[in-house]
Amino acid sequence: MPQDAFHIRRLAKELNTFLVGGKINRISQVNKDELTFIIYTGKSTVKLILSANASNARVCLSLTEKEPAPIAPNFCMLLRKHLQNAEILEVRQYEFERIIEIDLFCTTDFSQCKRTLYCELMGKYSNIILTENGVILGALKTTALEDSSRRVLLTGAKYLYPTPQAKLHVLDGAGMRSRLQNYLSIREETPDEESLSVFLFENVAGLALPTAREIVKRAVLSEGSLTTCLSSAAKTPFWEFVGEFCFNEPCNPCLTVKNGVPADFFAFPVDGGVSMPSLCKAEDEFFTRRETKKGFEDRKRKLENTARGLKKKQTKKLQETLERLKDAEKADEYRIKGELLTANLYQIDKSMTCVTLQNWYDVNGGSIKITLDPTLSPSKNAQRYFKTYNKYKRAKEILTPMLKNEETEIAYTDSVLSAIISAESMDDLKEIETEMTEMGLLKVPKARVSGKRKEVEIPFREYECNGMKIYAGRNNLQNDRLLRLASPDDMWLHTQKYHSSHVIIVTQGEQVRDETLLFAAEICAYYSDGRDGDKIPVDYCKRKFVKKPNKGKAGFVVYTDYKTILVKPNAHK
Repeated sequence: MPQDAFHIRRLAKELNTFLVGGKINRISQVNKDELTFIIYTGKSTVKLILSANASNARVCLSLTEKEPAPIAPNFCMLLRKHLQNAEILEVRQYEFERIIEIDLFCTTDFSQCKRTLYCELMGKYSNIILTENGVILGALKTTALEDSSRRVLLTGAKYLYPTPQAKLHVLDGAGMRSRLQNYLSIREETPDEESLSVFLFENVAGLALPTAREIVKRAVLSEGSLTTCLSSAAKTPFWEFVGEFCFNEPCNPCLTVKNGVPADFFAFPVDGGVSMPSLCKAEDEFFTRRETKKGFEDRKRKLENTARGLKKKQTKKLQETLERLKDAEKADEYRIKGELLTANLYQIDKSMTCVTLQNWYDVNGGSIKITLDPTLSPSKNAQRYFKTYNKYKRAKEILTPMLKNEETEIAYTDSVLSAIISAESMDDLKEIETEMTEMGLLKVPKARVSGKRKEVEIPFREYECNGMKIYAGRNNLQNDRLLRLASPDDMWLHTQKYHSSHVIIVTQGEQVRDETLLFAAEICAYYSDGRDGDKIPVDYCKRKFVKKPNKGKAGFVVYTDYKTILVKPNAHK
């Protein structure tokens, strides 16, 4: 759910309990919207996430490890300068707004001062701003001068809170009563719970729609019916109930799960919700899973679009080569015309534009019409045809191997594209990115300032059937590595006429049972271009019959002594 003031109020109290007295040991920036503070609380070290992302704005403790940007951005460097070793004095919510304020006591060898970090969690307007004595020292998102007429977010300017929405404060009982009476007066019937929830959401500041629904639900349960809840004769007027709920409702966080994946989080119990130890834990579970899923989908889509763009260029180039080769196939026609002109020079006058001659090369003894250039002599016209013949002959000699090379390049790009489409996690994409970087499709990542981070080798997909280990490559680079690691008597599998993962059954010299072979073949078929098919042919043979040609593309092999099995694709957990 979107961060609303109701949840932020409880989150600020929770963070205040955890963090007061803690010291900031390290500050890093993951991306353009997210900062990470490593804080030592005196008992343990915790990680505080501050995100100003439009969809995932939050301030919460997290256990998720994220790799920081290779080079720290300017705002991150500013925070390191001003907040390194700073002590956290207080974490609070500003009034009933979507703003968390963190007061910090900062000391250096020469001075001491108090600074405040404002975390504005307002959707696309989310921001993180550092101030000292009310003056802005820096902001994650600054405003351009032409956009600063209402609120200036530049270094040296006075910090001003965002302009409030044209909504009521939760404690403005008189205003809420007036609006509610106007709302009821224009309706012919008493509103249902959903309509009243929407009314709260649209008229009361700081409430998300799910929170408004919970308030209405609790009010109706408290008063017995919706009509009684809205009646002025009720024991507790509805507008007073809203304020009481927003400020005094205890925090009982929970997480809703759908198909085994966190779907939402709440600071109050909901039907089907899983109780969580803290609101921070609930938020971290929800946002981490959502960011991971979105990050994976965005990354996969980017790689797929890049690969498809390359294939489009390669296909266009191949078409041009085919057209040029088609023209080059006319080489013999020009040679024949040149030879016929040379043999019949005595019949041709210089001023002629064309001549019809008997074609000795025609088995039917027909004639051929030959176009001439009247500005050239008959012999030079013949030489012109020979010159064109030689040109097309050379072109054919060059284009034939070029065509084969272009077809190989397209097949390789198809294999990369197949690996991208089959990818199911970030691990599946990492080595594909490496492969595409080597192809020149992606920019080489910037080197880290602190030195090169040791790359962790991504493991193969691993399975077990009847006591035998089965491995499947995730991409072309892994397919090559898997082939190198396999023993000569291990069983190797690959789909026939489809791009797929290479699959190895580790036999350790034992006979492979039919059900094990079927199991591995189904995996091979699933991680292939034919995964949507019903019966996919999968070739299998011993590893010793699989060879990788010299200078062959990653993942490309030739094999002999194989058999084929028809299977239905199956992922097999």
